[in-house]
Amino acid sequence: MKLIFVDANVFLRFFARDDEAQHSKARRLLRAAEAGKVRLITGPPVLFEVAWTLKSFYKRPRQEVLDALARIASLPGLDLIDRHLVQDAIRLAEATGQEFPDAYIATSARLHRTDGVATFNRGDFEKLGVTVYDFDDADEQAPQ
Repeated sequence: MKLIFVDANVFLRFFARDDEAQHSKARRLLRAAEAGKVRLITGPPVLFEVAWTLKSFYKRPRQEVLDALARIASLPGLDLIDRHLVQDAIRLAEATGQEFPDAYIATSARLHRTDGVATFNRGDFEKLGVTVYDFDDADEQAPQ
């Protein structure tokens, strides 16, 4: 069976339906995977691109973006790299009102038991319930 890595634009054409010919091709590919004729694989960077494009270019509301990501994550015949992390991040984004990429980072930080996230978006990450790295501590931890 063929294993095919799926790029963001395939999912975007499927959801946006702004190019009927490409939408049809995307739909056929997803149906072929559901029927077990091909196996699909994709990963978080593709989902980040889908989320950004749906929000920024297509002006879709945050919940619609999260719904699209959840549908991708549950597609039959699709192997999603870090599926459990993606699903946890979608739930965290829904619960906190924050964006999916930040929720993915926060979920990853928790999974790897980090001491915090180094970011200049302190408020967003505090809403996600993660410790934000204090850059002032860097001077104390740097070798002399």
